[in-house]
Amino acid sequence: MELKKILSIHILYPGGVPSSYLPDVEDHEASDQESKRSGLLKKKCDKCSEYKPPRAHHCRICRRCILRMDHHCAWINNCVGHRNYKAFVTLIFYGTIAAIYSSVILVSNALHKDWNFDGVMPFKLFYIATGVVVIGLSVTLGTLLGWHIYLTIRNMTTIEYYEGKRAAWLASKSGLNYHHPYDVGAYKNISLVLGPNMLKWLCPTAMSHIKDGLSFPTSREYS
Repeated sequence: MELKKILSIHILYPGGVPSSYLPDVEDHEASDQESKRSGLLKKKCDKCSEYKPPRAHHCRICRRCILRMDHHCAWINNCVGHRNYKAFVTLIFYGTIAAIYSSVILVSNALHKDWNFDGVMPFKLFYIATGVVVIGLSVTLGTLLGWHIYLTIRNMTTIEYYEGKRAAWLASKSGLNYHHPYDVGAYKNISLVLGPNMLKWLCPTAMSHIKDGLSFPTSREYS
């Protein structure tokens, strides 16, 4: 029971910034102490006044900075971040499979049902209403799953996607091309999120590959 509780907390915890975290003060472009101090201030969160690692963002609902924050999810009443993103993706995957399976069973039963007897209208309405809900849920979850598969392949978060759109627009105005700095190739991106072992990709508790979330490999390192 205690192990189950520990695993549950471990999976649900999105990953907060350690109170002892301090960014690297070495700044090769800074020629004096004032410039270094200015650089450090830029790495501080305006809301909680704590230093933020790369890819960390402040959640106004949780009132703290979350490592590699994707979004705050109302479904799980928690942030989706560095430590629970894999669990969230696998939750959507299994939810989509379950919803599609339920839709197939429901529709196949409705098609083979003999409705030619008295008093069947309430039961028929039940089938129709349930079918609409389950099929709608399948489409919603399937769309959400497709979105997060796209993000995983690109090694982006939802926040970074919208930030990237603005960065790409600004870069195009200057005649430059924008490339997401944490995109290190499709397979490597997937491995960073789901793990290096393909057999464990759909196991939400297989998270030994997840690091501290304070630094991430960049495309520059792999170029």
